[in-house]
Amino acid sequence: MKPVIFSVSLILLVFGAGAQRLHLNLFAGTSNYQGDLQDKRFTFDQAHFAGGLGFSYDLSNHLAVRTGVTIGKISGNDQYGKNRTRNLNFHSFLTEGNLGLEYYITPVGMHSLTPYLFAGAAVYHYNPYTYDKSGVKYFLAPLSTEGQGIVAGRDPYKLTQFAIPFGGGVKLSLSDNINVGWELGFRKLSNDYLDDVSTSYIDRNVLLAGRGAKAVELSYRGGEVKNGSQQYPVVGQQRGNPSSKDWYYFTGVTVSFRLGGKYSVYGCPGSVL
Repeated sequence: MKPVIFSVSLILLVFGAGAQRLHLNLFAGTSNYQGDLQDKRFTFDQAHFAGGLGFSYDLSNHLAVRTGVTIGKISGNDQYGKNRTRNLNFHSFLTEGNLGLEYYITPVGMHSLTPYLFAGAAVYHYNPYTYDKSGVKYFLAPLSTEGQGIVAGRDPYKLTQFAIPFGGGVKLSLSDNINVGWELGFRKLSNDYLDDVSTSYIDRNVLLAGRGAKAVELSYRGGEVKNGSQQYPVVGQQRGNPSSKDWYYFTGVTVSFRLGGKYSVYGCPGSVL
């Protein structure tokens, strides 16, 4: 809920700025991530539907401020990757509130096609979960699968964090007040636990004493698959790659509606940029 509240507050501030320069923006596409359970930087493999709603306000014919809320889902599964014998998987819903700037490479309104770049700041919430072999759903953060909150130096990870969104797209003008387009936006994170995988295994008995048998079961699942080892990994054996942080990204179609009719660079209704 925090990202939603963050963006709604910004949207309400934008509303008072002047209707002729204000746009209602809709987004529909896919969400995906890159991390320990999905090593491709960009792919549609294991992608999920995402949608968004926001507003933008034209500061000039080259620059606009934008804010909005985007909701999607990410997941990863070792069975589709290189480390099948580890046999880990996760799912998580994402809710993001963002604020940023768009830079139009060609002046908006002057051409049918307008390519643009964007960057800004965002707050996002996630909560990774999985299903055990009986099909029961478990959220992974409370299980401390890598010893977070149990062993020294490994703190529990926060489920609401900051991100740096950036990317680009292109808009096609259907009329003075309606644009359709395509956008790709990446999110740079300081977080390596979108998938609940980051560093190394801790002692099985320490995890068992601290979080119980289910934490042990879901921290290593090699015994559930053919050719997987039944033996729990030794202390310090690599479980993930802490030197490479996770990413998530959205790509899809945008539709933009100008609110209040045409305007000029000076905000005068009735003329086009």
